[in-house]
Amino acid sequence: MPKNLAMLLGVDTGGTFTDFVCFDGTHVRTHKVLSTPGAPERAILQGVRELGLKGRSFYLVHGSTVATNAVLEGKGVRTAYVTNYGLGDVLALGRQARRELYNLQPLPSAPPVPAELCLETGGRLGADGRTVEALSDAECAELVARIQASAPEAVAINLLFSYLDDRFERRIEARLPDHLFISRSSEILPEQGEYERGIATWLNAWVGPRVQGYVERLRRAVAPAPVHVMQSSGLTMRADQAARRAVNLLLSGPAGGLMGAQRIGAELGRSRLLSFDMGGTSTDVALIDGQLNLTSEGRIGPYPVAVPMVDMHTIGAGGGSIACVDEGGMLAVGPQSAGADPGPACYGRGGVVATVTDANLVLGRLRPAAFLGGEMQLDLHAARNAVGGLARQLRLTVEQTAFGIVEVANQHMAQALRVISVHKGIDPAAFTLMAFGGAGGLHVCALAEALGIRQALVPVHAGVLSALGMLAAPRGRQLSHTVPGLIEQQSDAQLNSRLQALAAQGRAELIEEGVEAAAITTAFSLDMRYRGQSYTLNVPYCDARRALEDFHAAHQRRFGHRLRAPVELVNLRVSLAARHGEFRLQTGGQTPAGKPFERAKLAGCERLVDVWQRHELDFNTLCAGPAVIIDAVATTYVARGWQALRDLSGCLLLERL
Repeated sequence: MPKNLAMLLGVDTGGTFTDFVCFDGTHVRTHKVLSTPGAPERAILQGVRELGLKGRSFYLVHGSTVATNAVLEGKGVRTAYVTNYGLGDVLALGRQARRELYNLQPLPSAPPVPAELCLETGGRLGADGRTVEALSDAECAELVARIQASAPEAVAINLLFSYLDDRFERRIEARLPDHLFISRSSEILPEQGEYERGIATWLNAWVGPRVQGYVERLRRAVAPAPVHVMQSSGLTMRADQAARRAVNLLLSGPAGGLMGAQRIGAELGRSRLLSFDMGGTSTDVALIDGQLNLTSEGRIGPYPVAVPMVDMHTIGAGGGSIACVDEGGMLAVGPQSAGADPGPACYGRGGVVATVTDANLVLGRLRPAAFLGGEMQLDLHAARNAVGGLARQLRLTVEQTAFGIVEVANQHMAQALRVISVHKGIDPAAFTLMAFGGAGGLHVCALAEALGIRQALVPVHAGVLSALGMLAAPRGRQLSHTVPGLIEQQSDAQLNSRLQALAAQGRAELIEEGVEAAAITTAFSLDMRYRGQSYTLNVPYCDARRALEDFHAAHQRRFGHRLRAPVELVNLRVSLAARHGEFRLQTGGQTPAGKPFERAKLAGCERLVDVWQRHELDFNTLCAGPAVIIDAVATTYVARGWQALRDLSGCLLLERL
């Protein structure tokens, strides 16, 4: 825990709920409030007040959806895009990949940047770093005048081969007015790939002012508490620096969930996990094999995002996903969501459409008086009315329709889990399925069965695991730089010099944040490929010979073969991390009473089933399904043919009989 601060507070802002985990060095408290999408900081301040933290000393680590929502909803600011002569159409052309391969008459899509905001100028380098076309003072002055005439809020500068020499980008930046939000490609993503580098730079500028404004409002509201923000890589960054790197925050919240999953899995001796994070709006799935997998080939909406981010797959299926009857008369679920306002019909906030949450309530798997530990009463009558509307269209009973809604949602989520496992040649049966998020525990048994998985895990504080993961995440940086050439032509001295220069840059940023130099760990890696390939594989680096061997082996594992072609070095990568304190699960606690909270009727069950408070389950006593286990932030449905065991830390270990 940071010195002189009494508490750590992790906050994850989701589409439906904003989650809180407060850790005082010994004990954990959890809390949830409904999100306020129009002004996310309002929900955070409400939670701070309700936790009794207002005016007290704490350290805030935040996972924000502001950048993600701005991109997905197309609500960026007016942004000018500056590039070299003849390259103004690069972002519009992209990779010329069609979304619908066999559609001969695809509908045209609007380019990311309108033509009138794509500005071309001099300052062009060649692939060897030599100047092909200089940038004159007259050209620079003309460019600045055109930018001012177009009245943007932000400017993205992406000149050819600027990762080799960024003097022309810096020169343009220095001439622009101070009130503009400016992103340089040589700072945001100094890597090859003109299109990907341009998109990352433009995205950073396009949503940057939105993120900057939000972060500043939040910092003022919780002052003097220091604020850090979760990056898409699973590392945290001080808020004022994060405000300038919006493109690094696009998976801010989900990355927190994976950090929490990895930490709990490690403590329980389960390092091979398929994680399944089901919230109110979406579901995120990922594979953890000892450590988080990072990718530089992620996407947000239609855009590639080449900055390092956790490798996960996201679909529009959550507790708030709306069910409907499509044009063909079939039941469909998602991707549209009821969100936080009005939310599912059972929330009693004016919602009238059926959602997955309403279906689970109709089936009895959610208990009306025990939702969020009894702090929120669910309206069963409203849920039945909403599901009943679909039932009449389908000519089914309300319960049959509710089963159908849950089954369709399960199929969507099972397919997402196959994408990150089976589609990559990985047998999911060798992994434990870890379910978290507010709705994850309700679907965990069905998904495990669909993938042939016999063991599952619902961690303690599952409903707020992303917020808990914020507290487990280290501060850090992921830095990269393109250094093209054959690996055989690179000496270890050259590689070490360049890697150390990158590391020094990241180390200086962390020290400036207050991190002790001795606490920073550093890891080097290389992106490599066979000559003629367009994709790369990342391998750890200690020396060039070993890296080359590791690349051949990695290619064999991934693609089933290796080549005798020369191997190219593409990118250098440096990862720096520094933990701000040890965060461990509590064990023991009060002696459980060993008695069910209630016995309830569940649809499809002939007899009444036990409903348990999680903390009332005896340690090491099996709870056979069907059963329902509730706690303050989530509900777990133990299906028929499954049994659950609560360990000393409070985690639920599920096993198929």
